[in-house]
Amino acid sequence: MINEITAVSENVILVLDDYHRIESEPVDQALEFLVQHLPPPSMHLVIATREDPPLPLARLRARGQLTELRAPDLRFTQVETAEFLNQVMNLNLSVEEIIALENRTEGWITGLQLAAISLQRHQDTATFIKSFSGSHYFVLDYLVEEVLEQQPKSIQNFLLSTSILDRLCGSLCDAVLPQASTPGQEILEHLERTNLLLVPLDDKREWYRYHHLFTDALQVRLTQGQPDRVAELHLRACAWYEQNNFRPNAIHHALAARHFERAADLIELEWSANSGSYYQNATWIEWVQTLPDELVRTRTTLSIGLAWELLFSGQLQAAENRLKDADRLLELTSDSLEASPSSQDEKIFRSQQGLLGVAWAFHAQALSDNASTIKHARQTLNLLSETNHYIAGLASSLLGLAYWRNGDLEMAVQYMSDAIARLRTTGHLLFAISGAYTLAGIKIAQGRLFDAVNLYKETLLFATAQGEPVLPGTTDLHLGLSKLYHEQGNEEAAKQHLQKCETLDKRAALPEWPYGLYLFQAQLKVEQGELDDALKLLEEAGQLYRRSPVPNLCPVAALKTRVWLRQVRLAEALSWVREQGLSIDDKLNYLQEFEYITFARVLIVQYRRDQTDETFQKAIKLLAQLFSAAEAGGRSGSIIEILILQAIINEAQGNISAALQFLERALTRAETEGYLRIFVNEGQPMARLLYEALAREITPNYVQRVLTAFPFNELEPKKSLKTQSQAAGLLEPLSKREIEVLHLIAEGRTNQEIATTLFLSVNTVKVHTRNIYGKLSAHHRADAVAKARVLGILSST
Repeated sequence: MINEITAVSENVILVLDDYHRIESEPVDQALEFLVQHLPPPSMHLVIATREDPPLPLARLRARGQLTELRAPDLRFTQVETAEFLNQVMNLNLSVEEIIALENRTEGWITGLQLAAISLQRHQDTATFIKSFSGSHYFVLDYLVEEVLEQQPKSIQNFLLSTSILDRLCGSLCDAVLPQASTPGQEILEHLERTNLLLVPLDDKREWYRYHHLFTDALQVRLTQGQPDRVAELHLRACAWYEQNNFRPNAIHHALAARHFERAADLIELEWSANSGSYYQNATWIEWVQTLPDELVRTRTTLSIGLAWELLFSGQLQAAENRLKDADRLLELTSDSLEASPSSQDEKIFRSQQGLLGVAWAFHAQALSDNASTIKHARQTLNLLSETNHYIAGLASSLLGLAYWRNGDLEMAVQYMSDAIARLRTTGHLLFAISGAYTLAGIKIAQGRLFDAVNLYKETLLFATAQGEPVLPGTTDLHLGLSKLYHEQGNEEAAKQHLQKCETLDKRAALPEWPYGLYLFQAQLKVEQGELDDALKLLEEAGQLYRRSPVPNLCPVAALKTRVWLRQVRLAEALSWVREQGLSIDDKLNYLQEFEYITFARVLIVQYRRDQTDETFQKAIKLLAQLFSAAEAGGRSGSIIEILILQAIINEAQGNISAALQFLERALTRAETEGYLRIFVNEGQPMARLLYEALAREITPNYVQRVLTAFPFNELEPKKSLKTQSQAAGLLEPLSKREIEVLHLIAEGRTNQEIATTLFLSVNTVKVHTRNIYGKLSAHHRADAVAKARVLGILSST
């Protein structure tokens, strides 16, 4: 035959269809001889088969003499699925319905055809597609008759018994079928070679799964034919998963076997092992809710764990009921320990007491009951301070938050620092990072910007040192650094961290991150004068806000009011004041400090409009009260803003002397921490005051630095009498050429650029520059430019 083929000049294609039906060894040997001696130029051999033919496939593959079309290549793509269903089978399915069927059948053409035939008999296509599975009688009949029943009894038993598994590996199959004569790995490899609807999950021939429809069909067949075996099989799988530290899978099989006691044991272990993982776990709650409630209410750890998960999801009443169950159970345990002491049981009891105490503290803070929060957290800390750093760390963090809400920032820093140290020690990095972000917020409230920057940087180094995946909270650290660098005028660093924050996005963020990002973006829009866009961002931020243990000190409504004031929409701002019920006679509290400062801003704008003494006195009184409260609480960040507003209201009244006194106090506090934007964002009224301060040599170096950060269109100083006299009384006025050089210095030109522009030598430019410094009593370029603007020699544009 080979000789005859060789004699043919044209290419020959030999097709052997359904080769899997050949069971003759001589035929196999003849085929192998044919392949090995096949003249490649003259003949191509095509073998269509459901299983690998007995040929040296690995050798042929290595030589590049083998082209393979396997199951993945034969699966229909989404486009092919749509064409088949809608054009060939004349079904009018939507894109969503096509995608659903393609996913369910995994592109298997037979499955698609059986689904299409069934769909032609159904009017409610959506319901059919939603329920379509391997248990549908068309699919079930086909898979049983054409696949399952074609296998030897041993393979049938293997397929049915392992159909309970989501994933399969050799040792797991051996555990499920301990009496099998053939090892599970051999059977899996056989099923893969015979293409028996087995899907490899890796390249190591270790993990597999069955096709979804095949799994459905096998499970139906198993349940119908051997219902008594199902629970036993699940328990065997449960034991294997537990021994191999796959506890979630073990829980799944224990629940499937309805062995609730064993499932409860495993669920408790899972919660104890992962109680420091990040916030609520919907899967864990689902497991517990699968258990009989009467069983859950007899288990202390389950009751405490479920209470915590309910607290995280905001279900306070349901959480309280579970906490009361846990209280009752711990009382019984206490009585039992008194009757029969045990050191191990005592240790577990103390741990449960601590978790319960922290849960009650968390519950209290969710109800805004600071006193109870502090009481429960302190009791827990006293109980476990030296024995369980994780629970003690949670208690310290709740104490830190409670004192922050009370406005006692020193105590808040003390407890939050303690919490971070403990949580790092125990390896609960997510809580440690979120705690550091919170601590930085407290330090910012204290006006300790450099401390906050260093804390963000140190925590960021710590978080990135943990490697991949990036830990949640990393994004928030970048956002925090961006905001602080922006406040301090380091715009390049601020931009870099904001870009990094936006690149990482939600993958490495705390849940509150989108809200904080929108607020910062709105602030930037305000500074750019894009006020309508800022309001839109604040509106979106308001929709994103979810209450959390961290106090929301800058509510969206107050931030929007500040934007309205910039738009001179005083009516809307006054309406907000009425809605909030704010009055200058109110007893101030820290949680509303930002709102009352906003109220003071409203009064200042109102005074600028109506110039009434009553409004002026209201603003002065409110600001004085705010200052006293902030000073008592050591809140330097608020103090600086309040002093600035006291300066501005006095400037509006024309009392420049009083305004400068308040401004000097604000500058003195702000200079050491590098504040800039807090002054710049006040616009022209602040620019005028700063020029006046510069003229009177009030912290001149810092004032010049702040003025440099102002947009040019806001640098329109009113010349004071002192300024005018200085301009007129220069010992030697600047020459025309010196003024030209000064203008170019103000534009940021280098000496070489100035020389080129004015057709001078670089040395001549240096001489002019020295003369300018001498006449203005300046020490450097920025100093000369600032003094020239004060004197009116340079304009602000």
